[in-house]
Amino acid sequence: MPHLALYTFGVLKSPLADPAPLTREFYGIGEAVYRKMSQHPGYLTHAEAADGDRGVLFEADWGAWGEFAVPTWYGKGRTQETTALATTLSLWTDLRPAFDAVYTGLHREALNRRYDWFERTGRPNYVFWWVSDCAIPTWRDGVSRLEHLHDHGSAPHAFTFHDSFAPDGTPTRIKGIGPKGDQVR
Repeated sequence: MPHLALYTFGVLKSPLADPAPLTREFYGIGEAVYRKMSQHPGYLTHAEAADGDRGVLFEADWGAWGEFAVPTWYGKGRTQETTALATTLSLWTDLRPAFDAVYTGLHREALNRRYDWFERTGRPNYVFWWVSDCAIPTWRDGVSRLEHLHDHGSAPHAFTFHDSFAPDGTPTRIKGIGPKGDQVR
């Protein structure tokens, strides 16, 4: 059975190494959100650097998740002191569990505060696509899909909750997702 890959990307207002309270708050909430997400039904796994250092994204060994990559529109730093981004790459069993994990509980609370931490770029900040059950998506896959979504809109190749597709490429709607459901941004 195919798995759902999810890539998220946001440009932070300040570098990850910034000792300011807002950055520390983002880290604190982020760590708690990761713990909750990993326990959510339908969650399979996410990319983690082999050394576990959250501040070293570009130089880290990501194993099967491949070399770290970011969208072309990211124009901030790439060193431990200057990197100003937050990104995830994860696998899920289906859209419904991913939706529930993103739009409920602690992650929903964090989403309500996203503009405290993230710049408004006018670009998509997440993308989904289906992978075979034995495939591990790479960072480059996520970037490519996010850029495709930005350039061409939702398609079976790269889609959002609002305009989603089943593994066979047919458009799909899940109750609570879409124009008459929850607000999906």
